[in-house]
Amino acid sequence: MTKHVLAAAVGAVLLAAGASQAQTPAPNPLDVVPDKMPFDVPYGAPISLERAQAVVAAAVAEAKSHDWKMNVTVVDSGGNLVAFARMDGAQLASIVLAEHKARAAATFRRETKVFESAIQGGLVYQLSLDGVIGSRGGIPLIEGGKLIGAVGISGGAASQDEVCAKAGAAIVK
Repeated sequence: MTKHVLAAAVGAVLLAAGASQAQTPAPNPLDVVPDKMPFDVPYGAPISLERAQAVVAAAVAEAKSHDWKMNVTVVDSGGNLVAFARMDGAQLASIVLAEHKARAAATFRRETKVFESAIQGGLVYQLSLDGVIGSRGGIPLIEGGKLIGAVGISGGAASQDEVCAKAGAAIVK
């Protein structure tokens, strides 16, 4: 009989502990109200072809220095294609991924790594937004505090894509 009383007591303690935890939900990070608009970078004049080609050249040079085969896309401030290069042997599927990363970085005015981090952190609602890509390698091109375009790289591991995108973006900064 004491086994049943002991089991009932343990069960009641576990039930009470579970109920107290259930009553205190974790705070929702979306409930935070920032003082300023995040990623509030004004749109500037579109990047010129000459500058876009310089971004592509810098990204390709970085990829070559590591023997990586990449697809490199540069879009203007409206997300329209300005320049593209596919290195010899670069993965064909990565052509559209590079374009997608560049467009997402331009239209959302933030690095695509932000989406990757948020999704990995549990903010999966972002997957429902049109144009989002949850993979690093898309970086806005900011000049004089204004968005003039974005670079998107794909072909390797996302971390490799990001290294090349940063090299291309450094031309504008």
